Amino acid sequence: MRKPQVIEDQEHERVFDRVAAVDVAKASGMVCTRTPNPSRPGARHSTVWEVRATMNAVLALAARLVADGVEMVTLESTADYWRIWYYVLESAGLAVQLVTSSQARNLPGRPKTDRLDAMWLARLTEMGMLRPSFVPPAPVRELRDYARARTHLVQDRTRCWQRLEKLLVRHEALLLSDGGERPSISLPS
Repeated sequence: MRKPQVIEDQEHERVFDRVAAVDVAKASGMVCTRTPNPSRPGARHSTVWEVRATMNAVLALAARLVADGVEMVTLESTADYWRIWYYVLESAGLAVQLVTSSQARNLPGRPKTDRLDAMWLARLTEMGMLRPSFVPPAPVRELRDYARARTHLVQDRTRCWQRLEKLLVRHEALLLSDGGERPSISLPS
């Protein structure tokens, strides 16, 4: 029987040298950074901490990640909770990628804690093993917001006109009993 071969991780297998990952939840996020270990050349160093999902806390996180020279930040998409993290970190000049939770969690036997998920996401990020979800660029997101707002305003206007028309139809009997004529409503275009 042959002796098994031991293969060490190679430097060239690492895509990013300094990464961060955030396991996003409703009120907070578990953040893990992976950077070169200053005391042991060639080794990696992980730092994990919790950050509240408030504007000031995420801005402070962005400043820290920029100061640490983080090259890529991975966010796990959880409902809509990822949005504040993505938008604030992106506006700070960081490269941010959004990944689905199934990419990191569908591995049998893995413990299911936020801390370990953040560490796992960071490891996968540094090796470039995650496929990011599409998030439109900021100008497209802004245009979509305006289009949605206009659609909602038009719907509100239509709803108001329909309620007014219903009110007038309901009271039509009163208007006709006074000898008046049937009211007609024309909606503005």
